[in-house]
Amino acid sequence: MANAGTYSPEQMERGRLLFAGPCEFKAGAATVEMLPPPGLPEVAFAGRSNVGKSSLVNALTGRKTLARVSNTPGRTQQLNFFELGAKLWLVDLPGYGYSKVGKQAAADWTRLTLDFLKGRPNLRRVLLMVDSRHGIKDSDEDVMGVFDEAAVVYQIVLTKADKTKPAELAATLAATQARVKRRVAAHPDVLVTSSYAGLGIPELRAEIAELA
Repeated sequence: MANAGTYSPEQMERGRLLFAGPCEFKAGAATVEMLPPPGLPEVAFAGRSNVGKSSLVNALTGRKTLARVSNTPGRTQQLNFFELGAKLWLVDLPGYGYSKVGKQAAADWTRLTLDFLKGRPNLRRVLLMVDSRHGIKDSDEDVMGVFDEAAVVYQIVLTKADKTKPAELAATLAATQARVKRRVAAHPDVLVTSSYAGLGIPELRAEIAELA
C-alpha cells in the first residue's frame, strides 16, 4: 500500500537481480577486534529483539535459513555479515530492548554496535525495523537518537504488516512518518513489509539495490 508506485520498473528489476544472485555468510563479530575491515558498501538491519530482522533478511534473499530465526528474544548476540552478489554486505545487528539477556551482555552488544556504526565509512544505511503492531517505542527513539548523533542515515521499515488490521496499519504508518520528520538523520520514506506475506519485499530490494 504505502510502497506502491514508489519505484520504477527498472529499479524493481535491479533489486530482483541483486537478490537473485549468490548470498553467503562471510563473518560474525562478537567483539570490535572481530569486525571485518571495511570493503563493499554495507546496509545494516537493526531493531528491537524479535522484531523480525532475521525473517526479513531471509525473505529478501529468498533463503529460509540464511539468517537464524528464533522465537527467543535476544538470541542474536553478534554482528553477522552476509555478502550479496559481490556487490553489497548485509549486516544483521544484535537486537535491543530485551533485558533478560543480562545487563552486562546488553551493554556489550550496545558498545559493539556503536563502535561498528562509528567506524564504518562504507555503511550506506541502517534499516531500522519497527513492529507495525506496536509502532515506535521508547527504545526505538533512543536508538534513533544515537543514529542522529552519529550522523548515520537510517530508514524505518515496518514489519509484520500481515498481523495488523488495515486501519491500524495506516494509523501506525502516519504516526511513524510524522515522528521521522523530526529526526535529522532519518530517511523520509517509511516502508511497510511482511516477511510472511511478501508485502513490500520487492520494494525493499529495489531500495537496497540503489545503495549497492
